[in-house]
Amino acid sequence: MYTMKKFFLPVIAAILLAISCDTMQQVGSDILKSRGVTNTENIAGLKDALSVGVGNAVVSLNKQNGYFANQTLKIFLPPEAAIIVDNIKLIPGGQSLVEDVVLRLNRAAEDAVSEAAPIFASAIRNMTITDATNILFGNKDAATAYLRKNTYNQLVSAYAPKINSSLGKNIVGGISAASSWSSLTGAYNSVANSVVGKAAHLTPVNQDLGAYVTGKALDGLFLTLAGEEAKIREDPVARVNDLLKRVFGQLDKK
Repeated sequence: MYTMKKFFLPVIAAILLAISCDTMQQVGSDILKSRGVTNTENIAGLKDALSVGVGNAVVSLNKQNGYFANQTLKIFLPPEAAIIVDNIKLIPGGQSLVEDVVLRLNRAAEDAVSEAAPIFASAIRNMTITDATNILFGNKDAATAYLRKNTYNQLVSAYAPKINSSLGKNIVGGISAASSWSSLTGAYNSVANSVVGKAAHLTPVNQDLGAYVTGKALDGLFLTLAGEEAKIREDPVARVNDLLKRVFGQLDKK
């Protein structure tokens, strides 16, 4: 389990270093030329804000119980498995298997979050002045929407192998999420395909667990990022340096 200080600083540093230094260096010159907030300041401030927000989001999720202990983000069994839960009494040890799978779904998501930082850093680095202006003065979740649009496919590609690897990892007692899922669905499908199951109109379950967890993990990541964006937009206390106060202070006057 990561400590907040130990993990937070390297994440922020990596993101900031990935962003062009030229933009940041020009800020000082522009401030001297104008009392207003310049375009260069706006893009630098927005990139800084996104780096802080991404760092906070990654730190909060990339640790044990980052998803599992958060009732808003916690990943449960796929909807297709609802019939299993409804008929769990038919499966020997079924309730324990359900709980085991749910825990490991969330552990897989927590493991994968570290893949997001460099992908977000690249999208932030490539942001134009037009992008920054539209985001800054756009909807309250404009930055999150921009990152989702420009990173989602890359995140899926980066997350999927790590999610699948994590689902196959033996964590406790030689049991992995994949093997738990296989045991759970195998036991249920045996019942569903039996004479009793067919008489009860039970339908066998066939679900790509890795793709499901990847999607849910990314939903949770962007929801968390939207919360970080809202803090910086709406709460002056969350603007942790003078540049953020100057740039986002414009929104307070709207």
